[in-house]
Parts: sequence; structure tokens; C-alpha cells
Amino acid sequence: MDRRYARSWVAVVLFLVVFLVASTMRRCEKNTYQYDEGLIFGTFYHITYRSDESLAEAIKQELLRFDGSLSPFNDTSLITRVNQGVPVETDAWFEHVFTASQQVYRRTGGAFDPTVSPLVNAWGFGFKKGIFPDSTQVDSLLAHVGMNKLSLENHRVVKSDSLVTLNFSAIAKGYACDVIGQLLTDRGIDDYMVEIGGEMVVRGRNPEGKPWRVGVNRPTIEDGEAGTIEEVLQMTGGGLATSGNYRNYRVVDGKRIAHTIDPVTGYPVQHSLLSATVLAPDCMTADAYATAFMVMGLERSRALVDSLPGIEALFLYQNPTDTARIDCWVTAGMQKLILKK
Repeated sequence: MDRRYARSWVAVVLFLVVFLVASTMRRCEKNTYQYDEGLIFGTFYHITYRSDESLAEAIKQELLRFDGSLSPFNDTSLITRVNQGVPVETDAWFEHVFTASQQVYRRTGGAFDPTVSPLVNAWGFGFKKGIFPDSTQVDSLLAHVGMNKLSLENHRVVKSDSLVTLNFSAIAKGYACDVIGQLLTDRGIDDYMVEIGGEMVVRGRNPEGKPWRVGVNRPTIEDGEAGTIEEVLQMTGGGLATSGNYRNYRVVDGKRIAHTIDPVTGYPVQHSLLSATVLAPDCMTADAYATAFMVMGLERSRALVDSLPGIEALFLYQNPTDTARIDCWVTAGMQKLILKK
């Protein structure tokens, strides 16, 4: 064989080998997933995303800024100062959540209400663990509850009742998921799952190249009963949130008192709905409606969700005749996402 021809052939082979190796490395780099976790808002966050570099610090700093705006656990946050009556300008995050809360408040007939904290605390499920309130105390606190007593004017919260306070915990975790999701999207990341305290937003595919799989817990009715997965959802986009009464409750005279307080009546809800899982275009909306549905109960929630475009739901509830049995009601759109067993 001519030596020049042989050298040329070797060069071609080496080029192909290098090309294939480089191509494989590029594909591997593109399929590298990062995993970040931490503590924020008194709960944990877990974030998985496809990127060849870690964005852990950027994510942490964004969450800390968010905490400085909307966390009621932060003594210097914007929402804390608003509740203290300090004249302070609101920021874009606060105003977005405030406006969304007003909208859901109206659509749910007051079932979703970020001003309900005094009643939640009075019943012992908030920051304080006191004695159960009597009807006089409930009526007194109820007089200072209602999103209709607040408005936004020129970047300031205006109160018709100075004793009204805000707590966006039932919507802010979902919104924080959206904020981090947007941060990742702005960095050109198309595949991620952002989960904060059980609420989540997903986009694209998981590390296996498949839709993200999310388990919906089966409620536990009896004390000590082991939790199991009721359904598994396959998602490639959207926000998902679950709210439930079966884990956080108190027992009085042998009777369970649910942690969900009805902002309209001032009393804990008493109905068969055990958990509400909601899918929406964004996690903030899913978070708010999951909370509202747990106040409204099964029948009212079914009627409302059917009238809300882009909202899907899965409700788990106690069978009315056999209370040891848990039944499921699911919208058509949510049904399509359930992994077949």
C-alpha cells in the first residue's frame, strides 16, 4: 500500500474517531442534569434541571430575594412590614400575588383568603397553639378578615380596616416555583422540575428523556396508617399543587378538627374532601385553587373547576356510606396524565 495513501486513511479514521467522541461528549453534556436543594420559607426545595453548570447560587439568591418580599416568617420582609402598618412601597412580586389572590378570592366566593391567618392561629394551626375560640371570639376575629378590605394604590397597600393582615403562604410557594422556573427558562434551560414544599412546576423531560413523573399521595384516614401513592402523573409542563386535611389536624373530644379554616364562617371545614391536587398553567394558580377547593368541599369544587379554563383537578374523598373507603374524582384533562397501571 502506498505510504501516503495509508497515512491519509489513518488520518481519516482518526478524524472520524475524534468526531464521534466529541459528538458523544456534546450529547452527554447536553444531557447533564443538576440537582439543588435547600431550605426556604420554613420548608425544603428540590430542583432538578438539565444544564452543564450548576445554578445553585443564582437559585439560592433569587429565593432569598423572594423571601425578603413575601415570607411571613421573615421579620424584615415586605409583607411583614405591611402587616405592621409600615408605609412601604410594594414590589412586583408582592403586587402579582396580591392581584392573583384578589381574583381567586372573588372566583371562589371568599374560600381563598390570605387574610384568614388570625382565625387559623386562633384554632391552633398557625404560629400559635392556643385554646379553641368560642363563637364570640370567632365573630370578633372574622370582622377583620377579608381581601375585600384591602386594595393596591400607587404601589401601596390600602386597608379599610387597619387590623387586617396578609399571609400568602397558600399561594407564595407556588409562585416561588414559577419564579425559579422562569429563571431557568431565561438561562436557556428547557428541562426542569422545581419543587418547593410539595408544590411544583415542570417543563420538558426528566433525566431519562421521559415526561416527569409525579406521585399523588393517598390520604391516610387512620392514625399511624402508612401513606401510599394513589396515582402517578406524567407531565411535560405546568404547575401542580396539592392541599389536604388528613395530616394536619387536632383531636377534641375524640373528633378531628381539620386545619383548613373557612374564611367565610370562621370555623374549620367539615366535609368529605381529603385532598385536592390541581394542575394549572402556572404553580401559583394551582396552589391557590388547591387551598380554595379544600375549603369548598367536593361538590362546590367540582362545579367550580368545570368553569375554570386551563384548570384540572384530582379530588380524593371519603365515601359517604363507607368512611373507611377513599374514592377519586378526576377531570378529563387530568385523567389523560395518569400513568396507566
